[in-house]
Amino acid sequence: MKLHLSRISKRLFSGNSKNHEGKHKGTSDRLLAGLIVVLSVFGVLMVYDSSVALALRDFSDQYYYIHEQLKWLIIGIAGFLVASRVPYKTWYALALPFLMIILTLLVAVFIPGIGVNAQGAHRWINLGFMNVQPAEIAKFVIIIYLSAWFSNPEKNRFGAFLLLLLAVVGLIMLEPDLGTSVIILVIALSLYFFSNSNIQHFLFIVPAFLGLVVLLAVVSPYRAARIKTFFDPQHDPLGSSYQMRQVLLALGSGGWSGVGIGRSRQKYEYLPEANTDSIFAIIGEEIGFIGASAVVILFLGILWRCFRIAGKAPDTFSRLFVLGVAMWIGTQTLINLGAMVALIPLTGVPLPFVSYGGSSLIMLLIATGIVVNISTYRK
Repeated sequence: MKLHLSRISKRLFSGNSKNHEGKHKGTSDRLLAGLIVVLSVFGVLMVYDSSVALALRDFSDQYYYIHEQLKWLIIGIAGFLVASRVPYKTWYALALPFLMIILTLLVAVFIPGIGVNAQGAHRWINLGFMNVQPAEIAKFVIIIYLSAWFSNPEKNRFGAFLLLLLAVVGLIMLEPDLGTSVIILVIALSLYFFSNSNIQHFLFIVPAFLGLVVLLAVVSPYRAARIKTFFDPQHDPLGSSYQMRQVLLALGSGGWSGVGIGRSRQKYEYLPEANTDSIFAIIGEEIGFIGASAVVILFLGILWRCFRIAGKAPDTFSRLFVLGVAMWIGTQTLINLGAMVALIPLTGVPLPFVSYGGSSLIMLLIATGIVVNISTYRK
């Protein structure tokens, strides 16, 4: 690992990579930017709509959650605008420092006085004006670092890749946060695959990590309960099955056109996590199958533009970065929606750009801002 970091640090700061030559600059992908803004603004509205009862109960202020989400959206949009204007090659040089910082932050969540312990989980660091979730930042950092690393040909890096993956994913699993761990695994393995690495490595790494995820899910009592609920939805209807049953009730009551904006019944403390993990259930209840399908189409549009930009990316680093962001958004969306329609067990993964949460929204907007900047370059 030490030799690996030494080699990478020389490449990252030398600026001599043939993958980073100047390219012709054109027009940015305005359609992608528009889709992201529309989805983010829609998310703020749905956060307010789904959180009125919770905000009144917890803070005696029905606007509490929308104020917070608006604050984060403004920070995120500022980050998006800056990232869309900063030449993407700048991020290549920051890959190694970012990795060192995120590893430090992932350790810091366990330090008393720095990390925030909520309901037995160590996932946040209190900055005073907001809580930061390092695991969300780790998704962004792992994309930058692996894109920079894999943009240079190198033999025998499989062992170093595994060691890095175990360090990052291991720390996140200890928080515990299995959902984010799975997303980072998918991102990392996808980038390894897209970098034309030895396909035989997947015959080892994929089954090994899948087995580890299953083991962690089974040995944890609350995860095991969710898995049992998935296979037997009638099990413990007032306990472990409660959230899933309420999600399905919300989606079912929405029908084709929904019960109407602001008229959800489930948001009045019937549905747990209505403004975060389960926000899509409120969307389906209020605007129905047609409205929920429109939201899915927005996500598909973002993924389409990302893959289109990756196909025209000027070099390996930029291509891998865009593909990594696409895998991040696609995997997280698929896991969240899959849980909402009972195709997979509940995981606690938020819906990108839409669910309440500052760290996720800000990092997604910065990442997509970089994608928009890459779209201005051509081969």
